[in-house]
Formats: sequence, structure tokens, C-alpha cells
Amino acid sequence: MKILVLNGSPKKDASDVMHVTRAFLEGMKEAGTHEVKILHAIEQHVEYCTGCFSCMFNGGACVHDDDMKGILEEILDSDLLLLSFPLYCYGMPAPLKAMIDRTLPLSSMAMRRVGDRYEHIGQADVSRLRFMMICGCGFPNSAHNFEPAVAQFRQLFRGDKTILTIPETPMFAAPEAAGVTGPRLELVRRAGRQYAATGGIEDALLAEIGSPMIPEEVYASIVNGNAGGAS
Repeated sequence: MKILVLNGSPKKDASDVMHVTRAFLEGMKEAGTHEVKILHAIEQHVEYCTGCFSCMFNGGACVHDDDMKGILEEILDSDLLLLSFPLYCYGMPAPLKAMIDRTLPLSSMAMRRVGDRYEHIGQADVSRLRFMMICGCGFPNSAHNFEPAVAQFRQLFRGDKTILTIPETPMFAAPEAAGVTGPRLELVRRAGRQYAATGGIEDALLAEIGSPMIPEEVYASIVNGNAGGAS
């Protein structure tokens, strides 16, 4: 399987969420052979979409001459597109959002009704693609935090989608937290093995991965204590 990871964190490899993404990919590799490429959005030259819709009329040709043409080719050559990013104001970080905006050439101006909504008809074949989102946040729980990002991801892509949301992700970068982050990363590896073998992840395992690693009140107290010390 060819896997393209779009890392939305400006921290690149040092991203808290990339600890989770790497563990997931490790699990997949334990279950089979996969080709993985990671693109850090912050390193790509991607101009902002101007909404001119030229690409939707001209067979996918954009007015910008930048890295996005090659990125679109890599997306279409992949089997799994994995978006890895920390929650920024309840959504994607700006570099990744700019990249996603520029996937507009994959669609045409023509639209059709699908269920209760209308969507653009594709002008590129993405039927082979599966989509995954791994998103983390610094809050101690998932409720009322990830919903906007999850809703956008579900609307963006048709077909097979898998979503992992993980609270308390700054703990993955703290060596002193290895006693609790290590077991959680092992759950993520198990999810990777399961996904590689079956194409999905059991709901119970997703829920366990998305649960707080330490009690919410304890985590919040630690964060607030560190914030107070820094001031």
C-alpha cells in the first residue's frame, strides 16, 4: 500500500501528534509491506486558493505554479491519504488548510445530488483512495473539541474514512510521561496492525485510544501549574 502523510504541524517531525502517527504506521508495517511518504505542509510552497475556479474549468490546471501540482499527483498515486495534525482553533493548522483548499482541481464545476446534499463531480479518479485523519489536542478530553475538524474531514472526502482523535497529546513529547504514553502508543500500533489487516479499526479500540491517558482534572492541574510557573 502506498501511504501519503500530510503533516499539518509547523513542528514537523517534532509534532506531538506525529508520535501517534508514527506508531500507527509502525503497526501497519508490522502487518505488511507499505510505502510511506511524509510531506510536512509547512515545507511546501503552496499558494492560497483564490477561488477563481480556473482549475475546475480547465481540466485541473491551476493559475499558480507551485508545489501543489506535484502534491496532487502524489495524492492520486496513493492508496491511503493520511492527514496528521494538531487542533488549531478547532480545525486544521493554516499550512495544511491551504493545501486542502488547493485540492479543488480534483473536482469539476458540475454537481450532483448525493443523499440530502449536493457535491461536485470529480474530474480525477480517486476511487482507489482511502482517507484517514489523526488529530490531537492539548485539552484533557475529546468532547466539544474535535467535532468541527471531524465534520469538515467527513465532508471533504468521499468513500472510506477512518478518524483517530487523541486528547492530552503534549504528553507524548514528555519523557517523564512514558509510563502512560507508552501503553497508549501500543494501542495505536495495534490499531495500525488491525487497519492493515482488515481496512478498519474496531470502535472499542478507537474509543480507548481517544480516552484521556490520565484523569482530566490531574492533566488540567499540571498544565495550569506549568502555565503559572512560566508567567
